[in-house]
Amino acid sequence: MARVKAILDAAEEILVEGGYEAATLKAIGERAGIPTPSVYHYFSDRYQVDAAIIRRHVDALKDELDHIDAEDLRSIPDVVAIAFDPMVEYFRAHPSCVELWFSGRNEALTALFQEFDDHVSEHLWRLVVTRGLLRADTPLLVMRLAFEASGRLFDVAFKRDRNGDEATMTELKRLVSAYLETYEVNSTTVGAD
Repeated sequence: MARVKAILDAAEEILVEGGYEAATLKAIGERAGIPTPSVYHYFSDRYQVDAAIIRRHVDALKDELDHIDAEDLRSIPDVVAIAFDPMVEYFRAHPSCVELWFSGRNEALTALFQEFDDHVSEHLWRLVVTRGLLRADTPLLVMRLAFEASGRLFDVAFKRDRNGDEATMTELKRLVSAYLETYEVNSTTVGAD
C-alpha cells in the first residue's frame, strides 16, 4: 500500500510540474524512489497509473457530493451551485486531475468519468425530485443530460484557464439551471410537458 501511494503521489507531482508527457513510469519510479521494474509490479502500464489516480479523485468527489444536505436545496440554481461549485474547487485544488482530464484520456478514464457522472446525476436527481424541486415524473435522463452538457462546458472553462474560466462557469450554471427549470414542479414551459 505504501509503495502504491508513493507511486501515485509521485505521478501526481510530475503531472503538475511537467505535464502528461513528463509522467512516464520511469520518471514516476525515480520520483518515488522505486526502481522502474518494481513500478511494473504494481502497474503494468501508464494507463493503470492514470486510472488509479482518477479513481482516487472520483472517490473523493463522490464522497463530497454524496453528503449534500437536501435542506440546502431550495431552488434549481441552488442545486446547480451546490453540485458544481465543489467540483470546480476540487479541480482547482488538484491540478493533476485537470491534467489527466485533458491529456490522458483513454477508455479506462472515460469509463471512470462516466461512472462518476452517472452516480452523481442519479444522486442529485433523487434529491431534487424528493425535495419537490422537479416534478416526480422527471426522467433520470434529464439530470444525466444536464451533467453531460455541463461536462462539455467544464471542458471549455478549464481549457480556457486551468483554474476554470469564471465567465464560462457562470454561463454553465445559467444554462443548466434554465434547462432543469423546465422540469420544475410549477413550470409551464415547453420541456415541462
